[in-house]
Amino acid sequence: MIELFLIGIGTGNPRHLTLEAIDALRAADLVLIPRKGPGKDDLAGLRRRICREVITGDHPQLQEFDLPKRDAAHPDYRAGVDDWHDAIARIWATEIRAGLPQGTGKVGFLVWGDPSLYDSTLRIAERVAADLPLRLHVIPGITSIQALTAGHAIPLNRIGAPVTVTTGRRLRDHGWPGAADSVVVMLDAGCAFDALAPEGIDIWWSAYAGMAEEIRLAGPLAELAPRIAEVRAEARARHGWIMDIYLMRRRETAAG
Repeated sequence: MIELFLIGIGTGNPRHLTLEAIDALRAADLVLIPRKGPGKDDLAGLRRRICREVITGDHPQLQEFDLPKRDAAHPDYRAGVDDWHDAIARIWATEIRAGLPQGTGKVGFLVWGDPSLYDSTLRIAERVAADLPLRLHVIPGITSIQALTAGHAIPLNRIGAPVTVTTGRRLRDHGWPGAADSVVVMLDAGCAFDALAPEGIDIWWSAYAGMAEEIRLAGPLAELAPRIAEVRAEARARHGWIMDIYLMRRRETAAG
């Protein structure tokens, strides 16, 4: 039996790791580190840095591999994602077999934020389990939502009010979600808030939340939208990649 540990690592800051996460990393025989291609080497580098800082000695083995790219031109978005996840799962299985030739041991995979929230690692692991005898363990981590609200020193919700967590794609296609009071937007390929009428909405935006490179902007959406777009483009050009997240709320006077 192979034990696979999906380890939430927060936002790349080694201080975000829980003691449980550190124990799991130190107990692993193999740690898989994905490479996302040119311009995104920082992501693999941060995983390596975390391993260097918390793992003692020369154990476990670190094994890097290249991730396939999703076909962004696929006519069916969901089918394209499923095909992509199938391809990733095949690579995982190949790497695990190569790293654990005896067919037994503990494998660690470091997951940004928490494996439960807008992350496909669990779905990929389920595919791998159909091909290999796996026992799955999930170690929770600090989410980017927590890093966002902590960085801005704000609560996630107003008293007794609901929060909706959605994606940039859905915000752009469907607008403000129903009767939501507060909206958190993740996986935004580029300023989906531009699809909203900005009057009466406040935004708290963070890029690289919780990391040393963190950038934060907050204020009325009508005033900040162009500034966020400018800062976002500059940061992406500088680092070669960007992870951003934001929370929006309608002002109580405007909602009433």
